[in-house]
Amino acid sequence: MTQKLLIRDLTLRDGQQSAFATRMNQSQVDRVLPYYKDANFYAMEVWGGAVPDSVMRFLNENPWNRLEKIHQSVGGISKLTALSRGRNLYGYAPYPDEIIDGFFKNAVASGLDIMRIFDALNDVDNIKSSVASIKKYGGMADCAVCYTVDPKYDDEPSPEVKKRGVFGLFSRKKEEAAPLHTKIFTDEYFVNKAKEMLTLGADMITIKDMSGLIPPSRVARLIPLLKDQLNVPIDFHTHCTPGFGLGAVLTAIMHGADIVDTVIWNFAGGPAAPAIELIYIFCKKLGIELDVNMEAVAKINGELLDIRKELEAYDAVKQFPRPFNPLTDTIPAEVDKEFDLAIEAVKREDETALLEACHAIEAYFNFPKPDERVKEAEIPGGMYTNMVAQLKQVNSLDILPDAMKLIPSVRLDAGLPPLVTPTSQIVGAQAVSSALNLKNGRPKYANPSNQFVSLVKGEYGKTPVPVDPEFRLKIAGTKEETPYDTSLYKKPDNPVLEEYGNVVLAKDEKEGLLLDLFPTVAANYLKGQRKKEWETRQAEIPVSSQAENIKQESGNTQVGNEAKARTEGPKGFQVNSPMPGNILQIMVKEGDKIEKGDYLLVLEAMKMENDIASDFSGTVSRIFVNKGDTVMEGTPLVEIV
Repeated sequence: MTQKLLIRDLTLRDGQQSAFATRMNQSQVDRVLPYYKDANFYAMEVWGGAVPDSVMRFLNENPWNRLEKIHQSVGGISKLTALSRGRNLYGYAPYPDEIIDGFFKNAVASGLDIMRIFDALNDVDNIKSSVASIKKYGGMADCAVCYTVDPKYDDEPSPEVKKRGVFGLFSRKKEEAAPLHTKIFTDEYFVNKAKEMLTLGADMITIKDMSGLIPPSRVARLIPLLKDQLNVPIDFHTHCTPGFGLGAVLTAIMHGADIVDTVIWNFAGGPAAPAIELIYIFCKKLGIELDVNMEAVAKINGELLDIRKELEAYDAVKQFPRPFNPLTDTIPAEVDKEFDLAIEAVKREDETALLEACHAIEAYFNFPKPDERVKEAEIPGGMYTNMVAQLKQVNSLDILPDAMKLIPSVRLDAGLPPLVTPTSQIVGAQAVSSALNLKNGRPKYANPSNQFVSLVKGEYGKTPVPVDPEFRLKIAGTKEETPYDTSLYKKPDNPVLEEYGNVVLAKDEKEGLLLDLFPTVAANYLKGQRKKEWETRQAEIPVSSQAENIKQESGNTQVGNEAKARTEGPKGFQVNSPMPGNILQIMVKEGDKIEKGDYLLVLEAMKMENDIASDFSGTVSRIFVNKGDTVMEGTPLVEIV
């Protein structure tokens, strides 16, 4: 019987997110949709991940419209899939079940067929509500086990953890210490997680290797184990960044994976997944059946070439692959031989030969070389680039090696979470913050982000290894593991906008969900939408009425300017920003009496929220910033007298 392989195309979500910072706008998406109707992919990942945030934040577009327009074009031909983070959905705190349920109800109604659901801690309890909701509304639950590796301990963990035993690798019972090199993320660990997900009702299981760190030899063990012990389709997802991607996908195919994730040529390789065109060649040689229409894929790829040029400012690698169409172009004999060598290497279980052949193929087609920095650091490429960007902002790129060395100890202190959104950002941001703290003579964990505190406290769920109670006490103020209480969730305000004709900020359920999931970004986006609508209405109002409105607005602006003028010149103790970021919330006002340690404002840095406390007791005399302001390290925030 001929083996049949299904393809999930990632181009319009993970592909463009990995390579172009999710900047593909709706008009660019619209240009390729007519060809996708003919491509006949099993599934297309088009939504979720960073898409909902980015289309509002950077493109001023409605995320729901993105999904609905794609559904109108290709719904029913390819299954539309998205990615979500279990109970966190797209935020940095767990949501109550009613929000999760409302989100899935609207997502399925907007055209979603499959939700790939993962939890950053591989805590299966955290995906229960999402699995139940997607199935309740007729969608499929694709449950993803996040692949990760045991860290290399170049830096020591906290003293509290270290004194409990060798690196503090304990089971849930304090007295059961594990030896130094005990492996946590074993084959058994991943298979057991998959079994737990199957019990919840998973319709398929994905090995989700967000960092591209899974070597082909590990794939050769895991896929057969999952196929043998589970009775649902197995999908394999990886990236090419460290150089394992193409060989790992070939290995997954030859060991029985039902579905593999690929990207179309001009968006593929490097930080993204392997190219469908290369997988097509391998499948032809192996006699594996694909239902994909490669002629339609070639037409999509032609549009993607132009779109990639338009996205040049966001291009992560700026290295175009050699033009190629497997239906019409001939591969040189020496390159064609490398495909055969790769197949033979998988059969012999010769990982070195397999990777050499795959790298030779990628080099011929001018795909990016393996990123040795990411491979050595064993972290996601996006996490690495975020750390670089953060350090560049404060002109401290020289301490990048120090921040990288801190990652294993920060990760272990926090319970050894897999490095995937949001834990990769939480750990990465804390490593950068800790490196800056140590450079400036502050304690390693001075000003931990709210998210790091929540992770250590237990609000994100069960970590792979337990957090040391003494460390939790130091960071979170309690020794006890404390789950997040969703009954304390407070919905963001949905104010009436008097300045735009007394309309509410979020007009319907879908806009309300955007506020729930992205409070700051959605509020800015929706306010812009209400302003645009108001301006359209104003265009129909007589000029005399508009003049009166302008006069009133000018008066308000003058008052604001006068107020700012009165704040010039220091006269008390200043609280300065410890890092670059955005002012998310101001918790005091001028004239407030405060005590040392009271919180003054919330600073967002690298998508992490940091409560900024006062080092002084006294009275708030001046506030130098406004909500939404961008500040640098050392920027004066509040003055205390």
